[in-house]
Order: sequence, then C-alpha cells, then structure tokens
Amino acid sequence: MRPGGNVSSRRPVTQVPSLDRFNRIVVKVGSSLLVDASRGSVKKSWLNALVADIAALHQRGASVLVVSSGAIALGRTVAGLKRVMKLEDSQASAAVGQIALSSEWAQALRKHSIVAGQVLLTLQDTEERRRYLNARATLGRLMAMRAIPIINENDTVATSEIRYGDNDRLAARVATMASADLLILLSDVAGLYEAPPSDNAHARLLAVVERVTPEIEGMAGGAASELSRGGMRTKIEAARMATAAGAHMIIADGRVDHPIARVAEGGLCTWFLTASNPIAARKIWIGGSLELKGAVFVDPGAAAALAGGKSLLPAGVTRIEGVFSRGDCVAIRDERGAEIGRGLVAYDALHAERIRGRKSRDIAHILGTPGRAEMIHRDDMALAGR
Repeated sequence: MRPGGNVSSRRPVTQVPSLDRFNRIVVKVGSSLLVDASRGSVKKSWLNALVADIAALHQRGASVLVVSSGAIALGRTVAGLKRVMKLEDSQASAAVGQIALSSEWAQALRKHSIVAGQVLLTLQDTEERRRYLNARATLGRLMAMRAIPIINENDTVATSEIRYGDNDRLAARVATMASADLLILLSDVAGLYEAPPSDNAHARLLAVVERVTPEIEGMAGGAASELSRGGMRTKIEAARMATAAGAHMIIADGRVDHPIARVAEGGLCTWFLTASNPIAARKIWIGGSLELKGAVFVDPGAAAALAGGKSLLPAGVTRIEGVFSRGDCVAIRDERGAEIGRGLVAYDALHAERIRGRKSRDIAHILGTPGRAEMIHRDDMALAGR
C-alpha cells in the first residue's frame, strides 16, 4: 500500500505531500536501528545508507536535523557495564558513548562533504523560554552554515525527574523549536497499525492519520525493543506535539537500507497530517498562549518596518515598561500605546532599557558583551491582525 492509500474501504483516498516540498526536516534515529545489540557497535553499512538519504535532502537545499539515540548503548559496551545499570552508570556510559556516537555521524557525513555539529539538550532547554531561545538560535546558526546538527538528550546529567525519557518526544520538541515542517521517526515497525502486529497478524497499517484522536491513541502498544525507551505510545505523543506545531510527521520502517528514499518512493509508512504550518502555529503560540511580562514602545519608523516583515531593532524602541527576563513575552506598542503585536524579547528589561534607541552595532560597547542585533526577532513575533 502506498502512503496515500485508503485507511479503510469506507474512507476516501487522502493524498500525502511529496518529500520534495519540505524545507526543514527532523530525522529521528533509535538505538535499535543504529546499534548492533549483540556487539554494542554501530551498524556502519546501515548508517552510511541513511546518511546518503540525508545528503540527498541536504543537496537539494533542505535543512536537516538529526535526533540520534545510541550513546548509552555504545558507551556501556566500551565501559564493560551490564545492560541493567544504576543511574550513575547510565550517565557515565552516555559520557563515553556520546563521543563515539558523534564521531560515527561526523565520519559518515564527511563522505558527502557535510559538517556535523553536536547538540546535547536537557528538558529545561525546551521548556524554559530563555534556554529555548538560546538552543533555537544555535540550531538556526548551524542550519545557516549548512551544517547538520546531531542532537541527543544530555544523558550525562539528566535524571528521571528532568528528562524527556525518550527521543520521540525530544524529536518533536526539536521540530517545534526549529520550526521544522516535517518530522520523520525511523522505527523498528513500518508505521501505526490498527492493533499491535505482534498480537494480530492481520492488523492493517494506517497509511494516513489526519488527526490524533482518542481512537488513534488507543491503537498504541508498548515498547518495541529492549534498546528502545519508547514505543508507539511515545510516537503518538510526538505526533500530537509535532502536528500542533505545524509539522507533518511520518513513522517509517528504519530497518531497511535507505529508509527515507524508500518513503519517497511510496514505501509503507504512516503519515500524520497537519492543517497548519510551523510559522502560523508559532505565531498563534506567541500571540495568544503566553503571559505578557512587559511592553516595548516603538516609533513610527519601527512600526512601519514591523508591518513590512522586519525584526525589531533597539534603535526603534522609545520606552521600556515592566520587569521581564530574556525570553519572556512582551507587548509591542506604538507611540499612542496601542498594541501592534507581541514577541519574545531577546534582552531582560534592564539591558533593554540601556540599549533602547541605540544602533545594534553599539550593543557590545554599551553592555560590555556582544548581544543579538534584534531586540525581538521577526520569527519570535506575532503582529496583531496577522
């Protein structure tokens, strides 16, 4: 069955997008796909085939981010530790394995003249807005450099209370943070089935899920393999997060060589569709879901520039109101006090007050350290009536 086929005989055919239309793609790779459990080593041939797929996306101009598991699985083999480990053993294994994992990705990408960048995230990096903005800026800069970020949870410091718990949810958070329009979860199953195929050999694959409903959630089973922390439940949670943020999502079988090319050719998978897009979803989140912590007032020139799609520079700010921290949501008001938009501010109130009305090139001299040129970047802004 092709991805655009019927979910059932009673439903009309739903067409799915071509992979060629997506410009920013997050690819999640699980430990069970990447690591040979019996040897505790990377499956180099499989990795090279996957990287060839990623390189093809990259070469046509798409930005690709990879969320890769495998650090603990690799590290515990190198360290000679048992599979069932205490927390400190897992953290030490991650510290050892992360070096090996990053090296494998870097070497594979280097064959295609692509630079890899390592990014380790903790739960707070996506949940606390100040750290979220820092991580988002780092990912944005790596993509602007045409490097491919290799992202993993920072298992060396994460504990059960402060962790994602699986890389499906982490990948969905990364897709949201990076404003990705597609998330691909490579799994050890071909997609979402009406019932766990291990229990029902006749269970049918759902080719398209137009909306994550309680019925869809009820189809999720347990963990799929011993190396995997998550199962179908976490993938459905990831689908809910990703589609809410305006990204389509695919669950596809990663056990074959060239799994992304296989999806592009119509191979079995499950598409989770969204009616939104990353920009619109982010604007809605900023414009209506966050508590205002203050306001910045702008002159007519800045107001006109914002209406034209520009970022807010310090030079156009005439007054600061309220007590806020970097990453907080503030109102953007014109000289009369009318709200013309909202945005995530790049400076705390004290620093914003010091640089308001000044040129961006003067920020380093005023604050004693380089800062962002924009007080509010256009990607972190929602204008009224838009």
